[in-house]
Amino acid sequence: MDANQKTVAYVRSEESPRMAPPVTSSGVAGWLKENLFASTRDTVLTILTFLLLLWMVPPIVDWAFLSAVWTGESREDCIVPGAGACWAFVEAKFGQFIYGRYPVEERWRVDLTGLLLIAGLVPIAIPSLPYKRENALYLLVVFPILGFILLTGQLGLAPVETALWGGLLVTLVVAIVGIVVSFPLGILLALGRRSEMPIVKMFCIIFIEFWRGVPLITVLFMSSVMLPLFLPEGVTFDKLLRALIGVALFSSAYMAEVIRGGLQAIPKGQYEAANAMALTFWQGTRLVIMPQALKLVIPGIVNTFIGLFKDTSLVLIIGLFDLLGIVQQNMNDPNWISPATPATGFVFAALVFFIFCFGMSRYSAYMERRLDTGHKS
Repeated sequence: MDANQKTVAYVRSEESPRMAPPVTSSGVAGWLKENLFASTRDTVLTILTFLLLLWMVPPIVDWAFLSAVWTGESREDCIVPGAGACWAFVEAKFGQFIYGRYPVEERWRVDLTGLLLIAGLVPIAIPSLPYKRENALYLLVVFPILGFILLTGQLGLAPVETALWGGLLVTLVVAIVGIVVSFPLGILLALGRRSEMPIVKMFCIIFIEFWRGVPLITVLFMSSVMLPLFLPEGVTFDKLLRALIGVALFSSAYMAEVIRGGLQAIPKGQYEAANAMALTFWQGTRLVIMPQALKLVIPGIVNTFIGLFKDTSLVLIIGLFDLLGIVQQNMNDPNWISPATPATGFVFAALVFFIFCFGMSRYSAYMERRLDTGHKS
């Protein structure tokens, strides 16, 4: 037998049978090893985190669920020994947390306004559904008119002063108006700041830097207390309307800078391509530049929206009781004062804020993945 025949003898003539991967690299054990115990440092951090959770979670679960008081008529039910969260307080005050002091017999108007809002938001939030332009027209034109008629009381409905509004109603009104107004205004300010017209550019710079340079608390205080002093005698604005204007202008300055960041990230060739297609400035901005710029700054835009939503709690300083304000106000109810009442109220308010903010964050991540902007989480 020569050397070539010996070499051929070692070549496998049949495919070897497939074998299962090692136990330590597949299944639960493999996932744990890869994600939690891949190295000594990971193992130490995993053990410390597990011990921290073991120390924190059981007391929280016991306070929030196992020892909580779910039903009751007064503080006497929440001050029993070993009692946890006083959810009976939230149940008793739930109506005020949502509607404020809005008359009970008229709260159906708030519910109807919320349903009309959801009816417009859901179709426009789902990309696969048609009639986006009609939905946008409904949300920007029809819904505000219907909401104003229903909430304030027009066309024969009983008038309800904004001083009676409160709770989640005020939080959503301030946040939605601020978001809807600040977004287009921020686009115009961002374009104006990049404009080659000196007067327009200077005006936008002064506007943005002024509103970014003062705290929102100062803006609300000025709109509520100082602005009426400069108005002609007999001329006044509703306090909620003044707060809405202040919040919208304040947010638009931040929104303008976010969008300007997106505009600066667009390559010069895109502007030249729009010019080469003989598009006007507004056509090129609307069809070529702005879609790309907005897609790039989706995280920043949503971050501004989330910040605005949480900042609505600052309207308390001018006497408007948003969700957090109405919760704090009801903590002082002598019928419900107990050691667990403040913590329970704050947890409830935090949970509501978290639901809305987390929802916006998740929808932002969904849109980023859909538009393929490189978001990987």
